[in-house]
Amino acid sequence: MRTAITGVGWAVAGPGFDPVTALAVRGMRHKARSSRFAVRVARGTLDDAGLIGAPELDGAAVVVSSNFGNLDAVCDSVTTIAAGCSRDVSPMRVPHLSSAVAAAWIALDHGIRGPNLTLCNGASGGLDAVAAARNLIAAGRATVALVIGVEPSTPPVARLHGESAGTRWIDGAVGLVIEPVRHAVHRGARIRAEIAGYGRAADERSAVRAAGAEAVRRLDADPTARFGRCSGALGVVQCAMAVEQLEREAVAGGADAGAGAGLPVGGASTGQPVGAASGGRTAGAVLAVAGAGAGESDGTSVSALVLAPPGEAERMPPRGGVRTPTVRTPPRGRDT
Repeated sequence: MRTAITGVGWAVAGPGFDPVTALAVRGMRHKARSSRFAVRVARGTLDDAGLIGAPELDGAAVVVSSNFGNLDAVCDSVTTIAAGCSRDVSPMRVPHLSSAVAAAWIALDHGIRGPNLTLCNGASGGLDAVAAARNLIAAGRATVALVIGVEPSTPPVARLHGESAGTRWIDGAVGLVIEPVRHAVHRGARIRAEIAGYGRAADERSAVRAAGAEAVRRLDADPTARFGRCSGALGVVQCAMAVEQLEREAVAGGADAGAGAGLPVGGASTGQPVGAASGGRTAGAVLAVAGAGAGESDGTSVSALVLAPPGEAERMPPRGGVRTPTVRTPPRGRDT
């Protein structure tokens, strides 16, 4: 089943997004910082996809990738217990000890009753979350999927990064809406990019080969250069940035859409970009790689994922008078 990204959302501390004010809104009081970021970006992502209040959400999935989302709650509870006993831990803090609490809040906020997953498996988690969402849709377990990559900057997180020579790291969340291409066309959604391949292996070269992406240009250090370490949010950030890149090229008339296609990555080039055998639909595709040996190493696995621009058939409004999708330019700020 062909799947595509139809919504992108950003809620990352920096120009255009101030967490002090953006996260201090109604309904956030008893949520941890990571949950606040995740809830905020979830609404913006669903809105970008035109799915706020849509019936599709009843059977949708939520997939979150975060390695440090509940670290501050765990550290606070351990400190409290060490100074006294377990009875001293406030019952209001107990839900925050679960790494899955952010995904649960999102599902509750939007009435999402499909699968609810949280991945905490290192730097490759973001791309793995996108792949898990695609698999849930292909298996008929979900109508659409909301994927969130979130990492907060809190004192325990800052200490952990500092102890491993980190100097900058992301503070925020990025979201994607993934759905079947056929469904997106039927409802008149704007297809931002299509998922063209995914691979996971113990080393980078094997993962790239498994994704069928040995001749696809690569989105490499851009996320780290913009935000610093992204950890579990890395793969989601990569996908969102790849969408921005593909859209800039589309706006420019496609003059640079094929630039870089055919560059060998992770081994000998096949000389044929992914999808070239099917009419070159994925010419200009972008490869994202995360995991061991890919900038933020977790020492266990590497994931590779290919995003391709939508084909002409997917750009056209569907038959039968379904609404024409609104074309939106990529945001300047980070809160969309």
